[in-house]
Amino acid sequence: MDAVVDTLAALSGWAALLVVGALAFGESAAFIGLFLPGETALLLGGALAATGRVSLTAMVIVSTVAAIAGDSVGYEIGRWTGAPLRRSRAGRWVGEERWNRAERFIARHGPVAVLLGRWVGVLRTLVPALAGMNRMPYRRFLLFNALGGAAWATTVVLVGYLAGASWKRVENHLGEAGAGLAALVVVVLAIWWWLRRRRRHRNR
Repeated sequence: MDAVVDTLAALSGWAALLVVGALAFGESAAFIGLFLPGETALLLGGALAATGRVSLTAMVIVSTVAAIAGDSVGYEIGRWTGAPLRRSRAGRWVGEERWNRAERFIARHGPVAVLLGRWVGVLRTLVPALAGMNRMPYRRFLLFNALGGAAWATTVVLVGYLAGASWKRVENHLGEAGAGLAALVVVVLAIWWWLRRRRRHRNR
């Protein structure tokens, strides 16, 4: 991982955009997020933009498109391979606990899980495939995928941009903050659903 980060840190211009985009894309499309989180690449991409070695606007656009496209490919992989993917050598390497955790997240929160899963490491990698395996309608998946991908990519790149040379210091805290944000949104949605249900009962 350090070697990849060092290589990326030495890039600029189109080369940096291509590598960051490839890592953001591959996180869900090829499960490389289990080895090198795309979040790290986006943070570093933002830091490179802060030095003027690459356009910040271009980095945000490329990262967003790559993140959305990667999740779409991950969805199709899950849709067409299904259970065999989970039983494959790669699926066994992922580990049953990780699969179960992501599956429970999908079952509880539906399409919103696609949006929230962006902010939690292992879920960001596995949720798209599980959405495809569970036959979530693609249009619904794409909507939440696009919303989540745009928000996540833009936020992480901007955080890296603002952190500059200190991007490594915020890397771990960003993951914790993302998990906390996802949990907060789940709580807010649960409260909203409970209040809505209670109001319906009163109206009856």
